[in-house]
Amino acid sequence: MFSTVNRVFFTLLLAFLIGFSSHSVALSPALFKVEKAGVTSYLFGTVHVGDKSMDGLPKKITQAIEQTDEVIVEVNVEALNAFEIQKRSIPFMTLPHGRTLKDEISTEHFEALKQYFAAKQINIALFENLAPWAVMVTMMQIEYQNLGYLEDYGIDKQVIVHAKKHNKPIGELETLEQQLEMMSSLGVKSDLMISTTLSQLKDVEHYFLDLVNAWKKGDMDTLNKYYQLSFDDSDYGKFSEEVMLTQRNNNWVEQLAPRLTKESLFIAVGALHLPEKHGLITQLKAQGFNVTRL
Repeated sequence: MFSTVNRVFFTLLLAFLIGFSSHSVALSPALFKVEKAGVTSYLFGTVHVGDKSMDGLPKKITQAIEQTDEVIVEVNVEALNAFEIQKRSIPFMTLPHGRTLKDEISTEHFEALKQYFAAKQINIALFENLAPWAVMVTMMQIEYQNLGYLEDYGIDKQVIVHAKKHNKPIGELETLEQQLEMMSSLGVKSDLMISTTLSQLKDVEHYFLDLVNAWKKGDMDTLNKYYQLSFDDSDYGKFSEEVMLTQRNNNWVEQLAPRLTKESLFIAVGALHLPEKHGLITQLKAQGFNVTRL
């Protein structure tokens, strides 16, 4: 919310950010102006994969990119080749020697995964050396691709492409390793993670239909609703919110706040990093920034 272990891989966060809709809706996503000390920047919530209807950034987004000094994204995986991503990802995605997927989760959840992959004519043995979170990412990638959602149509990638076209420097809020470490930390809740994922994937198209259209229309009320639905008061809901959103938002604001009074930045991060009390909008306002929607 949301390239390898990348956008297609932003676990439940990615799932919470993307919907699967075949409806054609003119793109008018929410864009926010961030101002302080006479410096203007922009904050934009993205989705990490998309379909053909999402090809092409709205004019208000491209103009904002062109007006700033630098574009900031979560991780610029476009700067890494496939071999480098794979080399750096494998140590995080694979289990320690002697451990298998069956050792990491309950028998009940292993059998559920086995049935899931068997229904798709895939042998679960292919994943026996992968960490549960990496298996979860694979499941989501399968579902996205089956529904025609690809990273090439993702908004993050389009922002990066437009920035490069206009010779804008591209900065990062995290390293690939930091994102991989974040994903790996979900391992302490592997059974809850797998059960939650399996439950969501049973109704993936319907569950996210409203969400993608809400993003397209810039409907922040609906995005807030799905934030609360995704990160509920359950054990896993609270844990995943802390790991995937709260901690990262806090780190990002710490990095961004000093720069935003000196440089004009275009900040593009997953849409669910924006709302609620720990979101970037609330935190930047608390730092004395004027944040207004355009």
